[in-house]
Amino acid sequence: MPEGHTIHRAARLQRRRFAGEILEVDSPQGRFSDGAAELNGRRLEGVDALGKHLFHRWEGDLTVHIHLGLFGKFKVFTDVEKAPTPSDGTRMRWLGNTGAMYLSGPTACEIVSADQEEELRNRIGPDPLAVRKGDLDRVMSSLSRRSAPIAQVLLDQAVVAGIGNVYRAEFCFLAGIDPRRPAREVSETSAEELWELSVRLMKIGERIGRIVTVDPAEVGARKPGDLRKGNRLYVYKRAGQPCRRCETPILSAVLASRRVWWCPSCQSA
Repeated sequence: MPEGHTIHRAARLQRRRFAGEILEVDSPQGRFSDGAAELNGRRLEGVDALGKHLFHRWEGDLTVHIHLGLFGKFKVFTDVEKAPTPSDGTRMRWLGNTGAMYLSGPTACEIVSADQEEELRNRIGPDPLAVRKGDLDRVMSSLSRRSAPIAQVLLDQAVVAGIGNVYRAEFCFLAGIDPRRPAREVSETSAEELWELSVRLMKIGERIGRIVTVDPAEVGARKPGDLRKGNRLYVYKRAGQPCRRCETPILSAVLASRRVWWCPSCQSA
């Protein structure tokens, strides 16, 4: 499932390309036909994201809520004339002067009312890519009340929005926290570090379009975007390989039906 940086990046790029345009909208698949008919010929006024949720703002106070889930994908084509025939799974298609956008396989693609959006937002925790006053206090308060392992709690979108399996493993490593430690036993200092890591590293991920947590200097690079695929992460999917910092073999286990990775030496807290 795409993590929050992917959704925020999609929102930014779609906003840059399509906001302000009057678009032709349809649903080749047919599952969003009524919604597409309501949007067709309207101006897209904006695009924004919260965690793993994306919102398209349309002329006439219409809002479309998108959640990609496990299989959803956006495809953008800069030349409408050269855009391919949409697949049978294309839920929604835009066509405009600046290009075309195809959406396929989302968990959610629906027009929502203001009340429905507010209800959804109230269920979502602080977003490291849309920081608001008091967010750190909210996160620390949530962690202090949870007995579940910290790595499990970090995937709870009501605690922190946008973190997925890759980032949670990497954040725990960088904060030196055993992912199996109960969340309420994580110190305030470590909880604050987890939040600060999520803000800093997810911002990098949004900017460059991929998850990079390794310090470039540790692998002889100048900036995160220069790192090759095999050098971008500390522990995720590196079971049995030596820790990049201490050379202890990385461990892996299934935690609440999701696999997690950690260094038993660096993550003893």
